[in-house]
Amino acid sequence: MTMIAYVGPDLPQDVLTATGACSGPVGWNVDRPLPAADRWLESKFPLWTRSILQDWADGALNGLDAVLFSRGDDAAQRLYYYICELRQRGEIAGPEPMIFDTATIQRASSVAHMGKAIRRLAAHLGIDDDALEQGIVATNALRIAAPQFGGDAPLCLLGGTPPPDARIHAMIEAAGWRAAGPTLAQSWQNPGDLRVEEGSGDPCAAIARQLHEAAQGSRAFRDHADALAAQARHTRASAVLLWFAEEDEARIWHLPAQRDALADASIPTLILTRRDWRANDGVAQEIAKFLKELKA
Repeated sequence: MTMIAYVGPDLPQDVLTATGACSGPVGWNVDRPLPAADRWLESKFPLWTRSILQDWADGALNGLDAVLFSRGDDAAQRLYYYICELRQRGEIAGPEPMIFDTATIQRASSVAHMGKAIRRLAAHLGIDDDALEQGIVATNALRIAAPQFGGDAPLCLLGGTPPPDARIHAMIEAAGWRAAGPTLAQSWQNPGDLRVEEGSGDPCAAIARQLHEAAQGSRAFRDHADALAAQARHTRASAVLLWFAEEDEARIWHLPAQRDALADASIPTLILTRRDWRANDGVAQEIAKFLKELKA
């Protein structure tokens, strides 16, 4: 049995579930020295990539047989190639790095390409169609279970760059609000709302159709402004916080349209750009001031 973890969004969660041996996203700790990663990676790599590479070099991931990376995220894709090169040079050892061709262009050839990529991945992991069907059923059950946003306090939706953990959510809650919006790991784990067709006779093609339609990473071909406004309506958000990390060079391009969409919806919005991944740059005070003034 291959023990596997993954890095990045828009991966075939149904296939990973079917392995019965997926530990979920590779974890990280951005609040520590990362000397090996700092030596090998340029400054524009986000801290979570540096933490993963540091763990790889330290042998902390040796309990895994493989790590699957996504082409749906620039940082994840670049990290994959760096790890491959470092392994070839004998600088690091650890699990086998693999990459999944997430194809999100809105055309039939992208769906077909992704279907072939899913078939190759399943074959590499030793998963047959019966196991894939079981993985689809199990993952569809997760898609049905919608998150709940209970409580009486007003809700603030966190958008922009998914943060490395719940520290910014905690800042929102410290101001007397409820927080919604995924952390980075939660965004990677999200299998999408759309169900995969069960019993289709070709589970790889069925997974590809769903994954192509539900793609949500920074490179997905979708209307990010419309998606944010729809999420704000769904969560009944009274405010939106758009937080963008310094190293996030993809999502920031959607900011003008997102800002306009939220203004059209009359939702108060705090925009925080070029921020530190560790959130130790005064962001807690800015969030508290914004939310407390709204609540007053």
